[in-house]
Amino acid sequence: MDSYYAYLETEKVNQETTHIDQCSTREILQLINREDASVAKAVNRALPQIAAAVDTAYLALKRGGHLLYIGAGTSGRLGVLDASECVPTFGVEPDLVQGCIAGGDRALRTAIEGCEDDAALGKMQIAGCGVTAKDVVVGISASGSAPFVIGALSEARKRGAATVAVVNNVYSRMKEVSDICIEAVTGPEVISGSTRMKAGTAQKMILNMLSTAVMIKLGKVYGNMMVDLKASNKKLEDRAERIFCSVTGRSMEEAQRYLEASGKDTKLAIMMCLSGLGREEAKDALDGCGGFLRNALVRTGIKCGD
Repeated sequence: MDSYYAYLETEKVNQETTHIDQCSTREILQLINREDASVAKAVNRALPQIAAAVDTAYLALKRGGHLLYIGAGTSGRLGVLDASECVPTFGVEPDLVQGCIAGGDRALRTAIEGCEDDAALGKMQIAGCGVTAKDVVVGISASGSAPFVIGALSEARKRGAATVAVVNNVYSRMKEVSDICIEAVTGPEVISGSTRMKAGTAQKMILNMLSTAVMIKLGKVYGNMMVDLKASNKKLEDRAERIFCSVTGRSMEEAQRYLEASGKDTKLAIMMCLSGLGREEAKDALDGCGGFLRNALVRTGIKCGD
């Protein structure tokens, strides 16, 4: 075995679960749950680095850049998941936050593990995405050593992009090619080496924090509501109506009317309702405040609650 892997925390044997194959169903679940409880603490210790990544990504997106997640296996799938959910949740364009996985879309459903060992493929992925100095590239790898991800981060850095590593070990190889290294050290897995478990959970939490905090800073949230939601299906239409009613205090019937008039743009519908402005005027008011609903309302003389 390569000595590098032998010393990784994520590859060590968890002494708390060595008897798990002899446990009852309830005992197995208790062991898994007990280990999962430690993940949030590991993420908490990495908050300073996560905050630095948020601020870096926010400034990049504000200046017209993009956020790109890249990984292999579980890590790649989690990146694609987070990126894809930014569109319906925050109403952003699909290319603003992107997710790439070693092996392409087929790897989302079928394991193509060998791809993670190809650094050249990672570099090609960055080139294919047209990464520039305006962008931020986030490499995700539990071991912090996936050549595909290292190659991608190296190429991104060469192009002047900001680079962030999300890893589950200290002193990883990815740290050398990242401007910010988020180390959420979750320790040995319940099943030795199965990093889809605690390490994957930590990665999911970190990506949730990163994208959500950036979107809040970009004005995609009012209070704690996703007012940039685009109502593109029945569930989202219902959610948009409830958000409208909660913010404005108006009826469901008015919510439906304003959402229809706004082109199912929740933030715009709220702005139109509370300001009394027409669609184009309300849109101009929002644009003039960088998309921040609260600021636009205040500027038009509407008092907002805390």
